[in-house]
Amino acid sequence: MGRSRRTIPEELLLLALDPTTGTTAQPQSLDLGLAGAQLVELALAGRIAPDGDRIAVVVPRPTGDPTLDCALELLRRRGAPVRAVNWIGGPRLGLRQTYLSHLERCGMVHAVAGQMCGVLPTTRYQATESAISREIKARLDSAIRTGVPPDPRTAALAALAHAVGLGKHLYPGNEGRSSRSRLRDLIRHDPMGGLVAHAVMDVQNGVAAQPRRSPAPGGRQPARATASDTASSTVNGVPMQPRRGSMARAVAH
Repeated sequence: MGRSRRTIPEELLLLALDPTTGTTAQPQSLDLGLAGAQLVELALAGRIAPDGDRIAVVVPRPTGDPTLDCALELLRRRGAPVRAVNWIGGPRLGLRQTYLSHLERCGMVHAVAGQMCGVLPTTRYQATESAISREIKARLDSAIRTGVPPDPRTAALAALAHAVGLGKHLYPGNEGRSSRSRLRDLIRHDPMGGLVAHAVMDVQNGVAAQPRRSPAPGGRQPARATASDTASSTVNGVPMQPRRGSMARAVAH
């Protein structure tokens, strides 16, 4: 896989970064979304494929992306197709920090040191290439505004953005309500993105999902609860990304 193209996990993280505060929106559900975004990226690269509600490795050859290849190898070691909800709900410790560090090395974000409560050192990440974030957002805006079916990459990104609750971050307030609804509807345009997005929402809602039936082509997906709709601020038993030591740097939250 060439590195000229940004991966879906990278784009999802850039969408979630607040350009003013340097924090990430919906940090707990975002961790799940990043694990799901890796699955979509591997599927687009032809390495994995959906098998009902499970994920099967079809080509174990590395992609050239170290983080994706680590996920691919873990899937391969399972030996049998794994349910998407079980994979996404498993521990992915440090995944968000891994992608933040990668974006920093690529010059797309820069780290800003600070303190929490005047005591604990923290690190926030702010985008240095705002044009990139605007371009990613513009693709979603175009798909929402025109109603033209987006390409699979944009459709999957939209599905994941909805699943992790970024709708209210990207399209806030009452004026953004229709855009949030259309963002949710884009989930139907990419089968793999839809499978992964539903798995992300199932993990957040604590659902032991039964095997899903494939929706009818072009069928409208029912509205699902998102991270922003749940009353609890935790992710129902899914381990949160740990801090790197109680007095070490706290990563962007």
